[in-house]
Amino acid sequence: MKKLIVLVASVFMLQACDDGDITLESFNFDTATIQNCTDNNLVFKINDKELLLLSIPESSFLNEETPDGSPRIINVGTTNQIIYRLYSGNVSSATICSTLPPASPVVEKEWNASGGTIEIITDALYDVDGITINGYTHNIKFKNVNFSNPDNSFSFTEYIFGNYETDL
Repeated sequence: MKKLIVLVASVFMLQACDDGDITLESFNFDTATIQNCTDNNLVFKINDKELLLLSIPESSFLNEETPDGSPRIINVGTTNQIIYRLYSGNVSSATICSTLPPASPVVEKEWNASGGTIEIITDALYDVDGITINGYTHNIKFKNVNFSNPDNSFSFTEYIFGNYETDL
């Protein structure tokens, strides 16, 4: 009889287990191009309804090459922000860069980054003559960044944001 009770209790407990609604969030902006807003220090990538936004001072993108193996390091915090947003519909640069945000699409979920660093490696872009510099490319990488909101969080040990080009 004891074995039967243990068996029935075990079956009941296995069926009653619930792992909750755990969702591991992540994103993929590999094919998206980097865009910027000229008047508010925003650099971002858009992937349909998703936005990966980098808000750091324009002075972070110095037009001078960084030495090999010595990237420019910027700490993620209140001044230097990385934000991931999920919108109710497709988003565009006009939506992000407008002074008065449009009513639609609306932000459905937002994750703010904390901790970690932004690494920027800057290289000169040369004209076809190989001598004249006509701009700079800034390779942007996030290291040890944790994205969180009240519902959940996810982390990246290393995430390559991409190359952002600036003119002279």
